[in-house]
Amino acid sequence: MRPATSGFGRVTGTSVLVAMSGGVDSSVAAAMLVRQGHRVIGATMKTFCYSDASGPAQKCCGLEGISDARAVAAALQVPHRVFDLEKEFTDDVIRDFVREYAAGRTPIPCVRCNSFTKFRDLVRRADELGCSHIATGHYARVERRDGESLLCRAEDDRKDQTYFLWGIPRAVIERLLLPVGDLAKSEVREAARSLGLLTADKPESFEICFVPDDDYAGVLRDHLGESHPALSPGPVVRVDGTIVGEHRGYARFTVGQRKGLPGGFGEPMFVIEIRPESRTVVIGPRDALASVALEAREANWLAEPPGPGESIGVRIRHGAPIVDARVAACSQDSFTLELESAQDAVTPGQSAVLYREDVVLGGGVITAAQRT
Repeated sequence: MRPATSGFGRVTGTSVLVAMSGGVDSSVAAAMLVRQGHRVIGATMKTFCYSDASGPAQKCCGLEGISDARAVAAALQVPHRVFDLEKEFTDDVIRDFVREYAAGRTPIPCVRCNSFTKFRDLVRRADELGCSHIATGHYARVERRDGESLLCRAEDDRKDQTYFLWGIPRAVIERLLLPVGDLAKSEVREAARSLGLLTADKPESFEICFVPDDDYAGVLRDHLGESHPALSPGPVVRVDGTIVGEHRGYARFTVGQRKGLPGGFGEPMFVIEIRPESRTVVIGPRDALASVALEAREANWLAEPPGPGESIGVRIRHGAPIVDARVAACSQDSFTLELESAQDAVTPGQSAVLYREDVVLGGGVITAAQRT
Protein backbone atom coordinates (compact mmCIF):
# COMPACT_ATOMS: atom_id res chain seq x y z
CA MET A 1 0.00 0.00 0.00
CA ARG A 2 1.60 3.27 -1.07
CA PRO A 3 1.43 6.15 1.40
CA ALA A 4 -1.32 8.73 1.16
CA THR A 5 -0.69 12.47 1.06
CA SER A 6 -4.21 13.92 1.14
CA GLY A 7 -3.84 15.90 4.33
CA PHE A 8 -2.88 12.59 5.91
CA GLY A 9 0.90 12.33 5.71
CA ARG A 10 1.30 15.75 7.32
CA VAL A 11 -0.68 14.82 10.43
CA THR A 12 0.64 11.98 12.56
CA GLY A 13 -0.06 10.73 16.03
CA THR A 14 -3.37 12.59 16.30
CA SER A 15 -6.79 11.38 17.40
CA VAL A 16 -9.16 10.74 14.51
CA LEU A 17 -12.86 9.87 14.39
CA VAL A 18 -13.36 7.78 11.24
CA ALA A 19 -16.76 7.41 9.59
CA MET A 20 -17.10 3.69 8.88
CA SER A 21 -20.03 2.65 6.69
CA GLY A 22 -19.08 -1.01 6.52
CA GLY A 23 -17.73 -0.65 2.98
CA VAL A 24 -14.21 -1.31 1.73
CA ASP A 25 -13.23 2.35 1.28
CA SER A 26 -13.88 3.46 4.86
CA SER A 27 -12.39 0.21 6.16
CA VAL A 28 -9.11 0.88 4.36
CA ALA A 29 -9.19 4.56 5.41
CA ALA A 30 -9.35 3.47 9.05
CA ALA A 31 -6.60 0.87 8.54
CA MET A 32 -4.28 3.42 6.91
CA LEU A 33 -4.74 5.82 9.80
CA VAL A 34 -3.99 3.09 12.34
CA ARG A 35 -0.80 2.17 10.46
CA GLN A 36 0.31 5.79 10.57
CA GLY A 37 0.13 5.73 14.36
CA HIS A 38 -3.07 7.73 14.89
CA ARG A 39 -5.47 7.09 17.74
CA VAL A 40 -8.49 5.94 15.77
CA ILE A 41 -12.12 5.64 16.80
CA GLY A 42 -14.58 4.15 14.31
CA ALA A 43 -18.03 5.69 13.98
CA THR A 44 -21.07 4.29 12.18
CA MET A 45 -24.10 6.52 11.78
CA LYS A 46 -27.48 4.94 12.39
CA THR A 47 -29.89 6.44 9.86
CA PHE A 48 -33.38 5.63 8.66
CA CYS A 49 -32.62 2.30 7.04
CA TYR A 50 -31.15 0.71 10.18
CA SER A 51 -34.43 0.86 12.07
CA ASP A 52 -36.62 -0.37 9.20
CA ALA A 53 -36.76 -4.15 9.10
CA SER A 54 -38.01 -4.05 5.50
CA GLY A 55 -35.13 -1.83 4.44
CA PRO A 56 -32.08 -2.74 2.37
CA ALA A 57 -30.08 -4.82 4.81
CA GLN A 58 -27.37 -5.66 2.27
CA LYS A 59 -26.43 -2.06 1.47
CA CYS A 60 -23.39 -0.39 2.99
CA CYS A 61 -25.65 1.75 5.16
CA GLY A 62 -28.00 -1.12 6.02
CA LEU A 63 -27.93 -3.64 8.85
CA GLU A 64 -25.05 -5.57 7.32
CA GLY A 65 -23.02 -2.37 7.10
CA ILE A 66 -23.08 -1.72 10.82
CA SER A 67 -22.05 -5.32 11.52
CA ASP A 68 -19.18 -5.17 9.02
CA ALA A 69 -17.94 -1.84 10.37
CA ARG A 70 -17.89 -3.24 13.89
CA ALA A 71 -16.00 -6.33 12.71
CA VAL A 72 -13.38 -4.26 10.86
CA ALA A 73 -12.89 -2.03 13.91
CA ALA A 74 -12.37 -5.12 16.05
CA ALA A 75 -9.82 -6.48 13.57
CA LEU A 76 -7.96 -3.16 13.70
CA GLN A 77 -8.25 -3.17 17.51
CA VAL A 78 -9.88 0.25 17.66
CA PRO A 79 -13.03 1.36 19.50
CA HIS A 80 -16.26 1.51 17.51
CA ARG A 81 -19.27 3.71 18.21
CA VAL A 82 -22.75 3.82 16.68
CA PHE A 83 -24.47 7.22 16.61
CA ASP A 84 -28.23 7.57 16.21
CA LEU A 85 -29.01 10.07 13.44
CA GLU A 86 -32.44 8.78 12.46
CA LYS A 87 -34.31 11.98 13.30
CA GLU A 88 -31.74 14.25 11.64
CA PHE A 89 -31.57 12.01 8.57
CA THR A 90 -35.35 12.01 8.24
CA ASP A 91 -35.59 15.79 8.62
CA ASP A 92 -32.60 16.70 6.45
CA VAL A 93 -32.64 14.06 3.76
CA ILE A 94 -35.89 12.12 3.39
CA ARG A 95 -38.24 15.08 3.76
CA ASP A 96 -36.14 17.11 1.34
CA PHE A 97 -36.19 14.17 -1.10
CA VAL A 98 -39.99 14.11 -0.99
CA ARG A 99 -40.34 17.92 -1.28
CA GLU A 100 -38.03 18.08 -4.28
CA TYR A 101 -39.82 15.36 -6.25
CA ALA A 102 -43.16 16.98 -5.40
CA ALA A 103 -41.79 20.21 -6.88
CA GLY A 104 -40.79 18.46 -10.12
CA ARG A 105 -37.06 18.36 -9.36
CA THR A 106 -34.62 15.45 -9.02
CA PRO A 107 -32.65 15.64 -5.74
CA ILE A 108 -29.37 13.99 -4.75
CA PRO A 109 -29.82 12.54 -1.23
CA CYS A 110 -26.09 11.87 -0.75
CA VAL A 111 -25.27 15.57 -1.21
CA ARG A 112 -27.95 16.53 1.28
CA CYS A 113 -26.81 13.88 3.77
CA ASN A 114 -23.16 14.95 3.65
CA SER A 115 -24.01 18.65 3.75
CA PHE A 116 -26.52 18.70 6.60
CA THR A 117 -26.28 15.47 8.54
CA LYS A 118 -23.15 13.32 8.52
CA PHE A 119 -20.28 15.79 8.48
CA ARG A 120 -21.84 18.17 11.00
CA ASP A 121 -22.55 15.33 13.40
CA LEU A 122 -19.13 13.76 12.83
CA VAL A 123 -17.45 17.01 13.89
CA ARG A 124 -19.71 17.30 16.93
CA ARG A 125 -18.96 13.73 18.00
CA ALA A 126 -15.24 14.25 17.41
CA ASP A 127 -15.32 17.21 19.79
CA GLU A 128 -17.16 15.16 22.41
CA LEU A 129 -14.59 12.35 22.12
CA GLY A 130 -11.56 14.64 22.10
CA CYS A 131 -10.61 13.91 18.49
CA SER A 132 -8.80 16.68 16.64
CA HIS A 133 -9.60 15.28 13.17
CA ILE A 134 -12.28 13.41 11.29
CA ALA A 135 -11.82 11.05 8.33
CA THR A 136 -13.93 9.34 5.70
CA GLY A 137 -13.40 6.91 2.83
CA HIS A 138 -14.40 9.37 0.13
CA TYR A 139 -12.34 9.58 -3.05
CA ALA A 140 -11.19 13.18 -2.72
CA ARG A 141 -8.13 14.97 -1.35
CA VAL A 142 -7.36 17.80 1.06
CA GLU A 143 -4.37 19.93 0.12
CA ARG A 144 -2.88 22.81 2.09
CA ARG A 145 -1.82 25.64 -0.20
CA ASP A 146 -0.82 29.16 0.78
CA GLY A 147 -1.95 28.55 4.33
CA GLU A 148 -5.43 27.34 3.34
CA SER A 149 -6.89 23.83 3.38
CA LEU A 150 -8.63 23.08 0.08
CA LEU A 151 -10.84 20.23 -1.08
CA CYS A 152 -9.42 18.78 -4.31
CA ARG A 153 -10.40 16.11 -6.79
CA ALA A 154 -9.26 12.53 -6.25
CA GLU A 155 -6.17 11.20 -7.96
CA ASP A 156 -8.42 8.78 -9.89
CA ASP A 157 -10.94 11.05 -11.60
CA ARG A 158 -13.13 8.06 -12.50
CA LYS A 159 -13.82 7.54 -8.78
CA ASP A 160 -13.80 11.20 -7.74
CA GLN A 161 -16.56 11.92 -5.19
CA THR A 162 -16.17 15.67 -4.74
CA TYR A 163 -19.52 16.04 -6.54
CA PHE A 164 -21.15 14.80 -3.33
CA LEU A 165 -19.06 16.94 -0.97
CA TRP A 166 -19.53 20.53 -2.19
CA GLY A 167 -22.10 21.32 0.51
CA ILE A 168 -20.05 20.45 3.60
CA PRO A 169 -19.16 23.30 5.98
CA ARG A 170 -15.98 25.03 4.86
CA ALA A 171 -14.51 24.91 8.36
CA VAL A 172 -14.62 21.10 8.28
CA ILE A 173 -11.87 20.89 5.63
CA GLU A 174 -9.23 22.03 8.12
CA ARG A 175 -9.91 18.91 10.21
CA LEU A 176 -10.69 16.46 7.41
CA LEU A 177 -8.48 13.52 6.43
CA LEU A 178 -9.20 11.55 3.23
CA PRO A 179 -6.74 8.63 3.21
CA VAL A 180 -7.92 6.88 0.02
CA GLY A 181 -8.06 10.01 -2.13
CA ASP A 182 -4.66 9.28 -3.67
CA LEU A 183 -5.51 5.67 -4.51
CA ALA A 184 -7.32 3.86 -7.30
CA LYS A 185 -10.19 1.56 -6.34
CA SER A 186 -8.09 -1.47 -7.30
CA GLU A 187 -5.37 -0.33 -4.87
CA VAL A 188 -7.92 0.07 -2.09
CA ARG A 189 -9.23 -3.46 -2.61
CA GLU A 190 -5.67 -4.81 -2.78
CA ALA A 191 -4.86 -3.08 0.50
CA ALA A 192 -7.98 -4.53 2.12
CA ARG A 193 -7.03 -8.03 0.97
CA SER A 194 -3.47 -7.67 2.24
CA LEU A 195 -4.84 -6.64 5.63
CA GLY A 196 -7.36 -9.48 5.67
CA LEU A 197 -10.34 -7.16 6.00
CA LEU A 198 -13.70 -8.88 5.47
CA THR A 199 -14.91 -5.96 3.33
CA ALA A 200 -12.15 -6.41 0.71
CA ASP A 201 -14.43 -7.80 -1.98
CA LYS A 202 -17.72 -6.34 -0.81
CA PRO A 203 -19.65 -5.03 -3.84
CA GLU A 204 -20.49 -1.37 -4.16
CA SER A 205 -24.08 -0.15 -3.83
CA PHE A 206 -25.37 2.48 -6.22
CA GLU A 207 -28.93 2.71 -4.92
CA ILE A 208 -30.38 5.21 -2.44
CA CYS A 209 -30.07 3.73 1.04
CA PHE A 210 -33.64 4.48 2.17
CA VAL A 211 -35.32 3.36 -1.08
CA PRO A 212 -35.99 -0.41 -0.94
CA ASP A 213 -35.64 -2.14 -4.32
CA ASP A 214 -34.96 1.24 -5.95
CA ASP A 215 -38.71 2.01 -5.75
CA TYR A 216 -38.53 5.73 -5.01
CA ALA A 217 -42.16 6.22 -6.12
CA GLY A 218 -43.14 3.96 -3.24
CA VAL A 219 -41.31 6.22 -0.79
CA LEU A 220 -43.14 9.22 -2.25
CA ARG A 221 -46.51 7.43 -1.90
CA ASP A 222 -45.78 6.69 1.75
CA HIS A 223 -45.10 10.37 2.48
CA LEU A 224 -47.38 12.21 0.04
CA GLY A 225 -50.31 9.85 -0.34
CA GLU A 226 -51.60 8.19 -3.50
CA SER A 227 -53.71 11.22 -4.52
CA HIS A 228 -50.96 13.84 -4.38
CA PRO A 229 -50.60 15.80 -7.68
CA ALA A 230 -47.03 14.53 -8.09
CA LEU A 231 -48.40 10.96 -8.30
CA SER A 232 -51.59 11.77 -10.22
CA PRO A 233 -52.21 11.50 -13.98
CA GLY A 234 -51.33 14.40 -16.24
CA PRO A 235 -50.59 15.16 -19.88
CA VAL A 236 -47.46 14.26 -21.82
CA VAL A 237 -46.84 16.94 -24.44
CA ARG A 238 -44.27 17.60 -27.12
CA VAL A 239 -42.23 20.78 -27.02
CA ASP A 240 -44.72 22.39 -29.44
CA GLY A 241 -47.58 21.74 -26.99
CA THR A 242 -49.13 18.77 -28.79
CA ILE A 243 -50.62 16.28 -26.32
CA VAL A 244 -49.28 12.80 -27.08
CA GLY A 245 -50.25 10.80 -24.02
CA GLU A 246 -50.90 10.65 -20.29
CA HIS A 247 -48.54 9.80 -17.43
CA ARG A 248 -49.22 8.35 -13.96
CA GLY A 249 -47.43 11.08 -12.01
CA TYR A 250 -44.74 13.59 -12.96
CA ALA A 251 -42.65 12.53 -9.95
CA ARG A 252 -41.91 9.32 -11.85
CA PHE A 253 -39.88 11.28 -14.42
CA THR A 254 -36.65 13.25 -14.57
CA VAL A 255 -35.11 15.44 -17.25
CA GLY A 256 -33.25 13.31 -19.78
CA GLN A 257 -35.31 10.19 -19.10
CA ARG A 258 -36.25 8.03 -22.09
CA LYS A 259 -37.90 5.01 -20.49
CA GLY A 260 -41.68 5.00 -20.00
CA LEU A 261 -42.54 7.60 -22.65
CA PRO A 262 -45.13 7.27 -25.44
CA GLY A 263 -43.82 5.68 -28.63
CA GLY A 264 -44.60 5.89 -32.30
CA PHE A 265 -42.21 8.72 -33.16
CA GLY A 266 -39.62 8.77 -35.90
CA GLU A 267 -36.83 9.40 -33.37
CA PRO A 268 -36.21 8.67 -29.68
CA MET A 269 -37.99 10.98 -27.23
CA PHE A 270 -36.65 12.27 -23.90
CA VAL A 271 -38.09 14.22 -20.98
CA ILE A 272 -37.23 17.87 -21.61
CA GLU A 273 -39.09 19.59 -18.78
CA ILE A 274 -41.44 18.91 -15.87
CA ARG A 275 -44.15 21.48 -15.10
CA PRO A 276 -45.62 20.58 -11.69
CA GLU A 277 -48.16 23.42 -11.67
CA SER A 278 -50.01 21.78 -14.58
CA ARG A 279 -48.77 18.21 -13.93
CA THR A 280 -47.25 18.26 -17.43
CA VAL A 281 -44.31 16.22 -18.68
CA VAL A 282 -42.72 17.76 -21.79
CA ILE A 283 -40.88 15.47 -24.20
CA GLY A 284 -38.79 16.04 -27.29
CA PRO A 285 -35.85 14.76 -29.36
CA ARG A 286 -32.32 14.64 -27.97
CA ASP A 287 -31.29 17.98 -29.43
CA ALA A 288 -34.03 19.65 -27.38
CA LEU A 289 -32.17 18.55 -24.22
CA ALA A 290 -29.14 20.73 -24.92
CA SER A 291 -28.56 23.66 -22.55
CA VAL A 292 -26.19 26.60 -22.89
CA ALA A 293 -26.58 28.11 -19.41
CA LEU A 294 -27.73 27.22 -15.91
CA GLU A 295 -28.76 28.89 -12.68
CA ALA A 296 -28.04 27.47 -9.23
CA ARG A 297 -29.02 28.46 -5.69
CA GLU A 298 -28.24 27.30 -2.13
CA ALA A 299 -24.59 27.87 -3.02
CA ASN A 300 -21.86 26.82 -0.62
CA TRP A 301 -18.29 28.00 -1.08
CA LEU A 302 -15.27 25.93 -0.02
CA ALA A 303 -12.75 28.38 -1.47
CA GLU A 304 -12.74 31.94 -2.80
CA PRO A 305 -15.84 32.21 -5.05
CA PRO A 306 -15.25 32.93 -8.73
CA GLY A 307 -15.88 36.40 -10.09
CA PRO A 308 -18.13 37.41 -13.01
CA GLY A 309 -16.42 36.67 -16.30
CA GLU A 310 -14.07 34.06 -14.82
CA SER A 311 -13.62 30.79 -16.69
CA ILE A 312 -14.07 27.75 -14.46
CA GLY A 313 -14.90 24.06 -14.75
CA VAL A 314 -18.29 22.64 -13.81
CA ARG A 315 -19.64 19.14 -13.32
CA ILE A 316 -23.41 18.85 -13.69
CA ARG A 317 -23.80 15.12 -12.93
CA HIS A 318 -21.80 12.58 -10.96
CA GLY A 319 -19.53 10.77 -13.38
CA ALA A 320 -19.97 13.39 -16.10
CA PRO A 321 -16.87 15.15 -17.41
CA ILE A 322 -15.96 18.58 -16.10
CA VAL A 323 -16.80 21.11 -18.81
CA ASP A 324 -15.72 24.70 -19.32
CA ALA A 325 -18.04 27.52 -18.32
CA ARG A 326 -17.99 31.28 -17.79
CA VAL A 327 -19.39 32.86 -14.65
CA ALA A 328 -22.16 35.27 -15.64
CA ALA A 329 -23.12 36.17 -12.05
CA CYS A 330 -22.10 35.00 -8.59
CA SER A 331 -23.17 35.81 -5.02
CA GLN A 332 -22.95 34.14 -1.62
CA ASP A 333 -26.03 32.01 -2.28
CA SER A 334 -26.37 31.70 -6.07
CA PHE A 335 -24.56 31.71 -9.41
CA THR A 336 -25.28 31.71 -13.13
CA LEU A 337 -23.02 29.99 -15.65
CA GLU A 338 -22.74 30.17 -19.42
CA LEU A 339 -21.56 26.82 -20.74
CA GLU A 340 -18.83 26.87 -23.37
CA SER A 341 -20.45 23.91 -25.12
CA ALA A 342 -24.09 22.83 -24.92
CA GLN A 343 -24.77 20.07 -22.37
CA ASP A 344 -27.58 17.51 -22.34
CA ALA A 345 -29.99 17.04 -19.44
CA VAL A 346 -29.06 19.90 -17.12
CA THR A 347 -31.54 18.86 -14.45
CA PRO A 348 -33.21 21.02 -11.76
CA GLY A 349 -32.50 19.54 -8.33
CA GLN A 350 -29.12 18.12 -9.32
CA SER A 351 -25.85 19.78 -8.33
CA ALA A 352 -23.53 22.04 -10.27
CA VAL A 353 -20.05 21.75 -8.75
CA LEU A 354 -17.42 24.34 -9.66
CA TYR A 355 -13.68 23.72 -10.05
CA ARG A 356 -10.58 25.83 -10.54
CA GLU A 357 -8.23 23.20 -11.94
CA ASP A 358 -8.32 20.44 -9.27
CA VAL A 359 -9.71 22.63 -6.46
CA VAL A 360 -13.39 22.46 -5.54
CA LEU A 361 -14.64 26.04 -5.32
CA GLY A 362 -18.10 25.06 -4.16
CA GLY A 363 -21.44 24.30 -5.74
CA GLY A 364 -25.16 24.80 -5.73
CA VAL A 365 -28.48 23.19 -6.59
CA ILE A 366 -29.54 23.68 -10.22
CA THR A 367 -32.82 25.58 -10.43
CA ALA A 368 -33.07 26.35 -14.15
CA ALA A 369 -31.42 25.63 -17.49
CA GLN A 370 -31.44 27.71 -20.63
CA ARG A 371 -32.07 25.49 -23.63
CA THR A 372 -30.51 26.10 -27.03
